[in-house]
Amino acid sequence: MYIVQIASECAPVIKAGGLGDVVYGLSRELELRGHTVELILPKYDCMRYDHIWGLHDAYCDLKVPWYGSEVLCDVLCGWVHGRLCFFIEPHDKDNWFRRGKYYGCDDDPMRFAFFSKAALEFLQQSNKRPDVIHCHDWQTGLIPVMLFEIYKFHGMEHQRVCYTIHNFKHQGNAGTEVLYATGLNRAPYYFSPERLQDNFNPFALNYMKGGITYANAVTTVSPHHAWEAHHGDFGYGLGHTLHVNQHKFKGVLNGIDYNLWNPKVDKYISEAYTPDTLENKLYNKKALRERLMLGHDDRPLVAFIGRLDEQKGVHLVHHAMYRALNRGAQFVLLGSATSASINDHFQYEKAHQNDNPNCHLELGFDEELSHLIYAGADIMVVPSNFEPCGLTQLISFKYGTVPVVRGVGGLVDTVFDIDYDEGRPPEKRNGYVFYQSDNYALETALDRALDLWYTDRGGFQQLQRQGMACDYSWNIPGEQYIKIYDGIRHR
Repeated sequence: MYIVQIASECAPVIKAGGLGDVVYGLSRELELRGHTVELILPKYDCMRYDHIWGLHDAYCDLKVPWYGSEVLCDVLCGWVHGRLCFFIEPHDKDNWFRRGKYYGCDDDPMRFAFFSKAALEFLQQSNKRPDVIHCHDWQTGLIPVMLFEIYKFHGMEHQRVCYTIHNFKHQGNAGTEVLYATGLNRAPYYFSPERLQDNFNPFALNYMKGGITYANAVTTVSPHHAWEAHHGDFGYGLGHTLHVNQHKFKGVLNGIDYNLWNPKVDKYISEAYTPDTLENKLYNKKALRERLMLGHDDRPLVAFIGRLDEQKGVHLVHHAMYRALNRGAQFVLLGSATSASINDHFQYEKAHQNDNPNCHLELGFDEELSHLIYAGADIMVVPSNFEPCGLTQLISFKYGTVPVVRGVGGLVDTVFDIDYDEGRPPEKRNGYVFYQSDNYALETALDRALDLWYTDRGGFQQLQRQGMACDYSWNIPGEQYIKIYDGIRHR
């Protein structure tokens, strides 16, 4: 099968969150299974060029229709850790992808509408005809719309689209201008509830709704989150659209790349280890403490890695820090805030804890340091308000770091409480789960993890090994996606 992935991220060259890891990991798994995979990405000025091998011109002077005129683009080609990637570089007066950041611009909807248009033009003009186009999140939500409404009449009538939603909260909204820019036109046609009209704002078009409506298959990143989005509040207004399209909607749990996230081969950690050499994890704890200038006495180390925002349960992250310290543990945080107020709050806490030998807050993101934290920590807190899949707990398992999570989204599908998950035998349980979003709920789970560490070190190590035994590779998700692709190819 010939598959083209179109996305706004691909780790490690373009990574703002878990989307980049998923695009890379799934592409690699599909290739390992014998399929041909290519990726189309924006050429940002701030991406990690040191992770691209052999970058060269692939298609010059790509003419992309835009507002009745055209924008010239160059398409460059290179290999990102073995994956063949095409990078679209528009020569536009707005400098759409030359802004020193991936997201966060007022005109993001137009930036990614153009990228979607350019990606389809590249496929059409270069005569690439993939069996399946797999696109991701709101940034590419217009691709199935334009494919069905425009490009199928220009030699692309046989291409099928799988559309994966990683985060329902960010949906992409625009007005009539995007229709005239992309050549879709016909505002009354698209401003209808059956097509792109936002379910709650009749004056806005919704990119994600368009992707759901027009794609041949729609997925999100865990089975439980699919249920939450369809039947609960986590569809953020798209529940009815999902209901109308439920025949083509399902959850497929993300995997992680065990070539990248594996303490047996990780080049960023101090000492390699496996379930049989779990004692070597202590060398990484020592190395982490030395790097962050923490004390070296015998006590558990609790960590948080992730964005500091409302989705990640930032109020519970703050409480976890003080609860861990009050229980005699150490606490390490690695993450960047998504708002000035949250950043200011944690900057204050960082200054307050500056001389504490048991606490370190690293505000920002450091990929290499994250590996050492996973390897050196004993417990990882993931207190999310919502979590479509979550990669933190999956990585934690592999590194023998016990997760303490809130029971939402993909966390429900992957973390099974050692004390209370009666649906699984004790040897298949792997962490601690709480369900409410208050401080007391977090304490009940975190305290149980700390109590086990303090009172039964052998039992804690057994729990670590049970997590390390879990298989959350791309093997099973890869197989599920191939079945989805096969299903839509033959319709």
